Amino acid sequence: MRPKARGDDGSYSEPMTTAHPAYAQLRQVTPIAAVMLENNPGMMTLDGTNTWILRAPGREECVVIDPGDADEEHLLRVAAVGPVALTLITHRHGDHTGGVERFAALTGSPVRSVDPRFRTHTDAGLPDGELIEEVGLAIRVLRTPGHTKDSTSFVIEGEGSVLTGDTILGRGTTVLDASDGDLGDYLASLRALIDLGTGRAVLPGHGPDLPDLQTVAQQYLSHREERLDQVRAALEVLGADAGPRAVVEHVYSDVDQSLWPVAEQSVRVQLEYLRR
Repeated sequence: MRPKARGDDGSYSEPMTTAHPAYAQLRQVTPIAAVMLENNPGMMTLDGTNTWILRAPGREECVVIDPGDADEEHLLRVAAVGPVALTLITHRHGDHTGGVERFAALTGSPVRSVDPRFRTHTDAGLPDGELIEEVGLAIRVLRTPGHTKDSTSFVIEGEGSVLTGDTILGRGTTVLDASDGDLGDYLASLRALIDLGTGRAVLPGHGPDLPDLQTVAQQYLSHREERLDQVRAALEVLGADAGPRAVVEHVYSDVDQSLWPVAEQSVRVQLEYLRR
């Protein structure tokens, strides 16, 4: 069942029949956006990867965001909700792109991404600010690098909801990829999301949808600034040349040590930012 209208607080007037996490089910979240949750839970994927299906009212064809990993059952379920007119990729990580080639073969859909490795049946990238008009939908491209260099969000025009990939998650915080993530870019991306204004639902790459993007993005920004202050303070104690592991042991002493390798990745990116 689809909700009829969004209220001022970002909620919808009709309750959904299912709630996150709901595996192997098409769960309608907004009048346009539904989600199919892949059954690939883990430390980095939370409950699993959210594959988003966008469909304008009264239209059969849809647009898919992030087919997910190379999980045949999941890909078949998503393909079955088609016809799929277009597939868009939020970023390069395998839990979002591992199934791209197979999904394109199943659906015949062109696949557009910033990273040319994932483009299929098209050479088109995702330039910042482009308005993609497809099967009755208007989707605005908003480049939001930081988690990875190619990270991209999508604004559903009219409705106002924002697909954030891994830039903002449904719970917890985002780990910046130490290979091409950049904290300066990430802070700028959070500010760009804040500037979109209030009342926009968050449709994330992992975790549950959230009612207000501006509030969550501001919380993410405050958290990052607080962590930066902690890293600065750690360097004053440990010395300016302290490595990521030493900083993690100092700053994250109250965190389960099983999470330290993940924290070390973020600290590495923070140190690069502070030392530039």
